[in-house]
Amino acid sequence: MTDFKVTHPDIVGVDEQADEVLLTLSLSPQLDYFKGHFPDAPILAGVVQLDWAIHYGRKYFGYNNVVENVEVLKFQVVMTPGLEVTLALEKKSEHKFTFRYYSHKGQHASGRIVFASDA
Repeated sequence: MTDFKVTHPDIVGVDEQADEVLLTLSLSPQLDYFKGHFPDAPILAGVVQLDWAIHYGRKYFGYNNVVENVEVLKFQVVMTPGLEVTLALEKKSEHKFTFRYYSHKGQHASGRIVFASDA
């Protein structure tokens, strides 16, 4: 039997506009990232939140270049198993988008992702 790893949240809602996408994410307790971080009080690591933002920014806005910079990155409220959060993505230019995670608990994280230009 293979040990299946759950590495992305369940997407329970998508609202796409011209330059904005709102994803409603369900953070299953089965997410591999909750294992060991921390054993008695699991939280979703900031690096995972950043990875997901980049992943979904690429998916919905078509960015292909490498990440050149992460700006104004803030982590405010921890994300825990079973939480439903909204990931708001907003395209700012051909090489830049902002993200923020929020829920009924408030804003969890936010930042701006800058991709390298082709120049």
